[in-house]
Amino acid sequence: MELLHRLIGPEDGSAEWWQLSIRAALLFLAGVVYLRIAGRRTFSQATPLDIVVAIIVGSNLSRAMTGKAPFLPALAATFVLVVLHRLFAMLTLRWSWLASLMKSRPEVLIRDGQVDDRALARHGLSREDLFEGLRLEQVETPQDVRLATLEGGGRISVVPRDA
Repeated sequence: MELLHRLIGPEDGSAEWWQLSIRAALLFLAGVVYLRIAGRRTFSQATPLDIVVAIIVGSNLSRAMTGKAPFLPALAATFVLVVLHRLFAMLTLRWSWLASLMKSRPEVLIRDGQVDDRALARHGLSREDLFEGLRLEQVETPQDVRLATLEGGGRISVVPRDA
């Protein structure tokens, strides 16, 4: 524990710029893990990576603005976070295994009118949630659906059967 306290600095707002940078990196990693645990429906229009960056950047800038953290060190930590975001975004283009850790893959919920209840359960969706998604896409019943997919951003996309 003492090593961690040396790395992240004191809790009184007097940490060095590099200690705040280490805090930012640790918060970034913890935030991605927490959002992956929470599931994609928690923040349906952004990737976990985007949400972590938005929350921590906002928090860092807020603390710097209100004087709760030293201004330049907070900016340095925020810069490290933004660089990490960009780096991870670029790396996910190169390595698909990293992309699958950082982003969610689409999951089929309905194929040819048949609802996949196991897929719904895996993502914490009820049939009522699914039916709401169908209605938002102007589809009445699962039998009217050729393909319904829970997309990486949390939305349910629907391909209706041909009339």
